[in-house]
Amino acid sequence: MNASTALFLFAHQDDEFGVFQKILDERAAGVRVVCAFMTTGTVGGASPEARNRESLAVLEKLGVKARDMIFAGQQLKIDDGALMYRLDDAAAWLRSWIEACPSLRGLYLPAWEGGHPDHDSLHAVGVTVARQAGLLHLARQSPLYNGYKRPGQLFNVMRPLPMNGPVEPVVVPWGHRIAFMRHCLSYPTQRKTWIGLFPFVLLHYLFGGRDATQPVAPERLVSRPHEGALYYERRQFTTWAELSALVSAFVRSYSPPLAAI
Repeated sequence: MNASTALFLFAHQDDEFGVFQKILDERAAGVRVVCAFMTTGTVGGASPEARNRESLAVLEKLGVKARDMIFAGQQLKIDDGALMYRLDDAAAWLRSWIEACPSLRGLYLPAWEGGHPDHDSLHAVGVTVARQAGLLHLARQSPLYNGYKRPGQLFNVMRPLPMNGPVEPVVVPWGHRIAFMRHCLSYPTQRKTWIGLFPFVLLHYLFGGRDATQPVAPERLVSRPHEGALYYERRQFTTWAELSALVSAFVRSYSPPLAAI
């Protein structure tokens, strides 16, 4: 790995929708883009191949080479929804990958936002491993969806939480916005999910036109992503108490402890 490399970590196939423009920006800068998916995207041993093909097709349109798309979750047999129970395995994979990549110049993570437990779990893994490796300055988080200040089952899409720090805007040209909306319709296995997501993505690109990244902070891992019920709690995927206990135990296994920061 001689060229500068940017690693994008995703929990599921289709999570790349939050960083389409950032992937293009890194490629335009001559950076090698590597995308790693940290769960199978399926449950109960179902084959992930259909979901893999969908993300392969979309990312290839963005210029990412097939050899640079890694389905680590499939290799590790981490099902959708199970990443919170496999933090150590995911961290071991990431540590090994980083050690083999001395040219790393960017590490992109899903935001700490209480949207999906796999997203927050992967954020915790990425931040903790980057901190141990002295690479926190390279890490950036991007929002996907969260329930901050939204009632019931409503949610925000691609809206950064103010608690996650200063926003670094990513300008999306009009031509790219149209292409990205088409890409978001390229995940037929996730049709039900995208019926809910797509209208908000459409509004984001019609009236916003800017994606966002934010720095990461290890201290956030011991704090509830935002006040009020988290979206994954409303959907009854898990509770903050359960996820935070697992993340806290995982973080304590690394040194120095967060209290020493």
